[in-house]
Amino acid sequence: MTLPDVREKAREKLKGICGVYRICDGLDTRLCQGHSYGRPLGIGGVGSGSSFHNNFLALKKLHLKMKVIGHDFEADTKFSFFGRELSMPIMGASVAGVNSFGGEKVIMEKEFCRSVVLGCKEAGTVGWRGDSYTYSLENTWGINAIAEANGWGVKIVKPRDQDIIIKFFKKAEVVGAIAVGTDVDGCGSYAMAKYDKPIYRKSVEDLKEIVKSTSLPVIIKGIMSTEEALAAVEAGASAIVVSNHGGRVLDHTPGTADVLPEIVAEIKGKIMILADGGVRNGYDVLKMLALGADAVLIGRDIVRAAVGAGILGVRLQMEYLKKTLAKAMKMTGVKSLAEITPDILV
Repeated sequence: MTLPDVREKAREKLKGICGVYRICDGLDTRLCQGHSYGRPLGIGGVGSGSSFHNNFLALKKLHLKMKVIGHDFEADTKFSFFGRELSMPIMGASVAGVNSFGGEKVIMEKEFCRSVVLGCKEAGTVGWRGDSYTYSLENTWGINAIAEANGWGVKIVKPRDQDIIIKFFKKAEVVGAIAVGTDVDGCGSYAMAKYDKPIYRKSVEDLKEIVKSTSLPVIIKGIMSTEEALAAVEAGASAIVVSNHGGRVLDHTPGTADVLPEIVAEIKGKIMILADGGVRNGYDVLKMLALGADAVLIGRDIVRAAVGAGILGVRLQMEYLKKTLAKAMKMTGVKSLAEITPDILV
């Protein structure tokens, strides 16, 4: 089975939900948009969809400087993530709740979690698992998948009550997860609010409490400004994710690649900086790395890969990303991740 086969199968299963377009740009003419006229949020962006679209535009306007004269080499894409060597600086994002983008007719939540975690592991990288209104301390598909992968995963929890977050973290510790975290931008979650699952804005003191509650590295996801990046550093987080939640929680935000450089300038070297939003191939990955991200997360394409062919689909998707990143590095004259700088951008 090839990746085009996987995407074609996903197109069949996601009929009426996602067009699995060649270019996933979040335009308001796309199948996934239009929820502001009474339809559920689905896999698109909130409101006008401009935040989703801006992620795409922020990367599109960046150009790579081709440099091909010199000794031949094969690019080294290996990345160190909290003591684990990954095959690439690309991981599966913590998208959760297949109910939210079309119901379990496309893939059961348990299998979705297994597909992301085990498919990423087969590709030599890490699948993150998130949180949704169907999850509870008794119903932990994501943590179960991480346990099946012998701890090879990251558990992200919505900004629930402090005690619940800490209990989720303890469960992740037991299965040997690599790291844990919370997506603070999840306080605007459509699904959690609709199904009366309380979520909250978190203060620096709240974040300090959850950081101190676990022996694992803590990641704060949903950072879109230097002020909040500094707050995450102050709270003692080990990493942040520059993210607008895929454009799904607040309309009219900038694209993540637009705000990434100023955040990097403020906190580079103090904390690991990850980013997501609009990344569809290795060329986009290289752009994010050139802007200063240490690694990136892939969301919507991982959903489509899991729906299309489960574990195999996710593995093929991640292998494609690694292959196109290695090609992009070779064509811009960078042999390793350490050599990637803003100079490769035009």
